[in-house]
Amino acid sequence: MKLSSSARGAAATSALAVLALAGCSSAANSNEGTIEIDFLVDNSADTVAAAEALVDAFTEENTDVSVTLETRPPGGEGDNVVKTRLSTDEMADVFIYNTGSLFQALNPDTTLVEMSDQPWAGELDEEFVDTVSTENGMYGNAWGATFGGGILYNRAVYKDLGLEVPESWDEFMANNEAIAAAGITPVIQTYGSTYTSQLFVLGDFGNVQTADPEWADEYTAHHRKYADEPAVDSFRHHQEVYDAGYFNEDFASATDADGARMLAEGEGAHYPMLSNLIAQIEQVAPEAVDDIGFFAIPAEDPANTTATIWQATGIYVPQTTEGRERDAALQLVEFITSDAGCEIQNEHLAAAGPFPGSCELPEGSPAILTDLATYIDEGRSAPALEFVSPIKGPNLEHIMVEVGSGIRSADDAAARYDQDVVNQAQQLGIEGW
Repeated sequence: MKLSSSARGAAATSALAVLALAGCSSAANSNEGTIEIDFLVDNSADTVAAAEALVDAFTEENTDVSVTLETRPPGGEGDNVVKTRLSTDEMADVFIYNTGSLFQALNPDTTLVEMSDQPWAGELDEEFVDTVSTENGMYGNAWGATFGGGILYNRAVYKDLGLEVPESWDEFMANNEAIAAAGITPVIQTYGSTYTSQLFVLGDFGNVQTADPEWADEYTAHHRKYADEPAVDSFRHHQEVYDAGYFNEDFASATDADGARMLAEGEGAHYPMLSNLIAQIEQVAPEAVDDIGFFAIPAEDPANTTATIWQATGIYVPQTTEGRERDAALQLVEFITSDAGCEIQNEHLAAAGPFPGSCELPEGSPAILTDLATYIDEGRSAPALEFVSPIKGPNLEHIMVEVGSGIRSADDAAARYDQDVVNQAQQLGIEGW
């Protein structure tokens, strides 16, 4: 999931020149002339559109700065671009990239500019700060908004049936029973988009971390396992919902687009999913957007029920950028979350949750976003595991499809996933594996 991820060469990146300023002449790069910096972003359409608008607005205010916008691929290929350019001292002056464990893999203490003294730093949420920090400093601002993993639900169905948002797993299952009795699918599953099968596990991590605050560190050290409580509960809950017959009949082939439609039309009441599904709902059923809400996957103990949050992308400056170029780069980083920058982000980046810094959601935002913001405001949220541990096996989605299809038991699946992560941990050279 962030969800978004973040050598230099024509084959790896494409340059989109954005030289929107006056006075670019032979004086460029002289002490009195234009300061030229590069800005590297991933090549998704909304990111590029936002970056172009931000660069235009920034250079209009800062006419002595020229910004060249560059793009890179997403996913693993983009990861390699970022790491290669950093290791060869060819990184762009400003770049966006993952937060959390992938950020830590950049060796930020030796590659990135420390930013805790910047004027915007005090506006960042503590949870976001943790994902762009080491023991030695804080290295990034926030690009875009957070999003949550939990249960998306049809509020109209809940209202019609007189149901309340559940705080415990037993309450959730009782709601499912009432929904099934009304002839509505209680829980939507969409294994045609296999990544969606993971949400009962990934979205439950906030509950695990609340129940055992040392779990992520101990898991990374190979002292905790998914086969043990409390983490195994998420596997067992997935099996319990399947065994109860609460899934849609076409769960094996339905896609996330089908899930969005079913939820919007009230054909299904619950969809364990990421809050960024709201973008699809806005496309397929804009009239139903306000009918869709969010709640955290309920824990066995309601005191542990916590929303799991995928943090925003980070904005960084490499240490290789120095002098006037560094000053200009830091100006751009600050501008991105200024009032003008926030307005541009809201216009071009589809928010799936609250912003972790000075930007705010616009008035009239969908209920799914305000519901998620409530968990964060109340201190009932925790970062997804990938932000606090580098360990994630490649086969979780396939294992969870097996659980949700009655092919494999929950306990067996959890043990299998514990084995699945061993190779990755060993490849990363993590001590204890």
